[in-house]
Order: sequence, then structure tokens, then C-alpha cells
Amino acid sequence: MYKLLLCWRYLKTRYLAIACIISVMLGVATLIVVNSVMNGFSTKLKTLLHGVLSDIVLEGHGMEGFHDPLGKIRRIRKDAYLDAQIDSLAITIDAFAMAQFHNVVTNETATRPVRVMGIEMKSRSQVGGFKEHLDLQKNSAEPSFAIPKEIQDYFEAVEEQIRKDRERERQDAHLEAAFGLLQIPKAAPDNDIDKVMREFFHAKPAVEPAPRPMPVPHKVRVPQGAVVGHLIAHMKWKDPNNKEFVDLPTIRVGDRIDLTTVSTSHRLEPKYDSFVVVDYFKSGMSEYDANAVFVPLEHLQAMRGMDNRASNILIKLKDYNEADKVVQRLAEIFEHDRLGIFTWEQKQGPLLKAIEIEKSILNILLFMIIAVAGFGILAIFSMIVSEKTRDIGILKALGASSGGVMKIFLTYGLLLGVVGAFFGTILGLTITWNINGIEALIAMLTGSRVFDGSVYYFKEIPTDVQPMGVLIVNLGAIAIAVVFSILPALRAALLHPVQALRYE
Repeated sequence: MYKLLLCWRYLKTRYLAIACIISVMLGVATLIVVNSVMNGFSTKLKTLLHGVLSDIVLEGHGMEGFHDPLGKIRRIRKDAYLDAQIDSLAITIDAFAMAQFHNVVTNETATRPVRVMGIEMKSRSQVGGFKEHLDLQKNSAEPSFAIPKEIQDYFEAVEEQIRKDRERERQDAHLEAAFGLLQIPKAAPDNDIDKVMREFFHAKPAVEPAPRPMPVPHKVRVPQGAVVGHLIAHMKWKDPNNKEFVDLPTIRVGDRIDLTTVSTSHRLEPKYDSFVVVDYFKSGMSEYDANAVFVPLEHLQAMRGMDNRASNILIKLKDYNEADKVVQRLAEIFEHDRLGIFTWEQKQGPLLKAIEIEKSILNILLFMIIAVAGFGILAIFSMIVSEKTRDIGILKALGASSGGVMKIFLTYGLLLGVVGAFFGTILGLTITWNINGIEALIAMLTGSRVFDGSVYYFKEIPTDVQPMGVLIVNLGAIAIAVVFSILPALRAALLHPVQALRYE
């Protein structure tokens, strides 16, 4: 009992102990805040990635993709295990293209490389990661590539006008052919028509001129709709009034965008077509928002000569925990096919692994902050042992054992660690839960943003407090405090009572 009483007395009366507590507190708070922010970024990134990608993807090799995607889906559905685990599937084409459009902000023609993706809207929405990221049709029950009605009416009006012009040209061509065969001038006066006709019938037969070719009938094709990545169709502009970045549309809904890609035949040939922008795709991932253009699957198949071929089959599972087993089963079914089969985590493995490595390295570096506090505990405890040498001698003379003396200082170190970790946890969680407000306050006081949403593409600093992580930080801080108390405690325990009492 005396051990706890002495520890509590030292804790209250020794002002140097406050320095140790503050060191541990700041170290714990820093670790909790940084870990929560890193976990928030990691969780947000994984959510965005998983929200764009399907659970599992079957992909072909090369630009030509693979043959008979519908047949492969039937083979998947015939397997009882896979049919029970798979919720939905979608066929897609992924290809490189060049996009050209009129930039309404700069009033110039812009050209940039993009990824053109052929999808079937309904099945792609069922797989997930598409409908919820549409800007205009996210709340629509059945999003589509249908172009706006006013655009449709415009093209139909143009088609009707051109049809009338072509019909008039054909009529004129027929009349010219008839006049040419009869050798009758078209501009003959009405009062001379009888004379012209008499001369024609009494004249020698003339060589019949070849009829002029008929004009090719013209049909205006109404272009297909396209969904364009948000960052392709918008540019960041800093408002000089409030210094905030806003999105200016460079491509409006209803504008035309020209896509040029290549065929998949043995000889590469450019293939191009015009599309009408019907919506924007905004997922929060610049990899897609700044590069992706979605067009109807069948149209892209015809455009690139990929009839009955595809690049990917996207799979959504009922339970993602079964992903590894599903991948293994798919590999057995398509053992002799040239297909790559991956989960979304395997597809993004390098990026996710890099984040985990950064978190690990950062945690190691931040634990060194608590280690600095540990050295402070070591120095302060050494001073306390030197100051309390006579007290230690009296305790031993009264019957305290060396182990008892050692426990006093180890318990003292434990209390310093516990108290520091406790207040550090409160401080760290408070900062974490109010970090965006703190960031706004700092920005107001300093005039510069600590976290710029236009850079990270997050509206606010994401955080994710994990209880297990907080517990590990607390245990680590307490362990460091106890470990650095061992050496002074041993020194106190090994003091001889007589020598301690003679100490001046």
C-alpha cells in the first residue's frame, strides 16, 4: 500500500512530472490525429476506388479483347456456386481515343487523349460505381444515353430539310436527263414549243447522251450520346472575390465531342465519330473524371470492328468476403482462356500497398516522439533517485525490500504513462473530431489554407478513428514510459541502506 501512496505523492508534488505527462500527452495526441487522418484518406480512397470498380473483373489481353462475352457469361451462370455468389454482370470495352471539342470558355478547339469506355447503361448501373456518379441522372430510375429532346428535334429538322433538298435535286436530275434525250432546250419559249417539237421529230436520230448519275440519297444520322468525365468538361477557376475555386464548364450538355480511336483489325485504321454530351461523370477519382468518356457499347463495338468482342466483364458479388473463392473458381472455368481475373484490390494493389507502407513508416517516425518523452522520463527519474537517496535508505532501513523500492519507481512511470496517455487521447480525439473547424480557423488567422480541397479533390479533411488503433497508441505510450523507468528503478533498488543514509 505504501508504494501507491508514495507514487501518488510524487506525482502530485513533483512539477517535473508534469513535463513528462505533457510529453506523453502530445505524443499520443499527435499519433491519434495523424493516424485518424491517414486512415480517413485511406478509407476515402478505398471507397472511391471500390465505388468506381466492380468487385471482380475479367479482362482480355491487348486491344482486341476477347471473343463471345455473352457466351462466357452463360458459362459463369451455369456454375451453381458462381450463380449463387454473383449478383450482376456487365460487359464493357475500354480503349484509347483522342477527343476533340469546342471549349466554350476559351472559344478554341481543344484536343486531348481520353479513355473511351463502351458500356450498356442498365447492366453497368447494376454492377455499381456508375449511376451514383452521374451528375444529371443520378436520381433517374433508368439512366440512358438518350440525347436531349431539343437536340433530337434539331437533327430531325436538319434531316427533313436535307431530304427535301435531295428530293428536289433528284427531280432536277430527271428533268435534265429527259431534256437531254429529247434535245429540247429547257428554256424554250412557250410560243416556239411546237416548232421545236416538229424539228425534233423530223430531224435525224441523235446519239443518246449518257444520263447523269442520280445523287446519292442523303440520310442525316442522329449522333449517339456520351457521358464525359467531369474534369474533361470543366476547368478550375479561382474567383477573385472570395478566392475560392469554382468549376467552369468547358463542354455543355448538348455540345458535340468528336472521338478518334483505332480499329482492332490486323491493320490499324483510324475510326472516328461524333457524339452529343448528355451527362457528366463525377466520381471523385481524377483517374476517371479527367480521362473517361462513356459511350454505348454496341456503337463502340461497331466503330472499332469488335463485333461480339469485349474488353472486360465486370462482376458484382452478393458477399465480397467470398471474392477470393470466386476468383479461384473463375480461374478453373476459364483455365484455357486468355483472361486475367482480378479483384478490385488486386487491380489497385500497388496504390493500396503504397498507402499502407506510408502509414507504417509514419507511425514509426511518430512513435519516436513518444520515445523522446521516454528519455525525458529517464532523465527526471534519475534526478528523483538522486534527490531521494536518503528517503530510499530510510525505506530500506524500515524493512522495504529492493523489489518494493523498484516497484515504487516502475509504478510511478506507469502512472505518468497512464495519465499522459489519458489526456493525450482526449486531446487527440477532440482535434480529430473538430479538425475541419480548426483548419478553417487557422486559414482565417493566417490567410492561407492548410488543406486545399482543389488539390486533394476532397471537400474536407477525411478522418477515421479506429478504436483498436487508439488502444495500440495508448499501450505503446504506457509501455515506453515503463521501459524508460526501469533503469532508474534498478539504480534505486540496488542502493545499500547504510550508504543511502550517509548520502549528502
